[in-house]
Amino acid sequence: MLSSAILFDLDGTLTDPKLGITGCIQYALSELGYKPPDADQLHWCIGPPLKDSFSQLLKTLDDTVIEQAISLYRRRFATIGLFENFLYPQIPEILKAIRFAGYKTFVATSKPYIYARQIIEYFGLSLLFDDVYGSELNGTRSIKGDLIHHILLTEKLLASTVVMVGDRSHDIIGAKHNYIASIGVTYGYGTEEELKAHGADFIAHSPSDIPRLIIRNL
Repeated sequence: MLSSAILFDLDGTLTDPKLGITGCIQYALSELGYKPPDADQLHWCIGPPLKDSFSQLLKTLDDTVIEQAISLYRRRFATIGLFENFLYPQIPEILKAIRFAGYKTFVATSKPYIYARQIIEYFGLSLLFDDVYGSELNGTRSIKGDLIHHILLTEKLLASTVVMVGDRSHDIIGAKHNYIASIGVTYGYGTEEELKAHGADFIAHSPSDIPRLIIRNL
């Protein structure tokens, strides 16, 4: 399976972005005149597209209001929040093991790719990925299923040889829409129940479980 590829979600899978994401959401809400929730009440916002999170937080479907919130979020994220982020333990080691076993590796995140690339570079992971894929700033490909489809076409990957690794339901849903296997990770921001309910093929409780699951089963 020399053409096999592993797609990695970023937030909650490779890095823990809680401090930056929650801080930027709180900033945006404050600037709009709302009293923001505590950071621990915003865990559910880590992973899904920002548009969906702000729609729920602001209780609105008004695109103008939502885009204003996203703009404020990005004002802080682009300079501060981007780097309020931590690499999960063993990530470089597991990526090296997976690549040594002959797999290609790609980042597949709903985050805009201009930020995703900066984060990957910041943590010194650029050489451990064949490429980094994310959404456009206008929201194009922020839905994980659309993003995965784009990666499969661009990289000419066969669905039966690709695995999506992520911590939230939309990672698993996106994988299912594209008929690829999925590994749900429980050390991020999704629960095992959430991941299994949406059909994760395998569950990893720590980063070190990921290469074992891939090499043993896929």
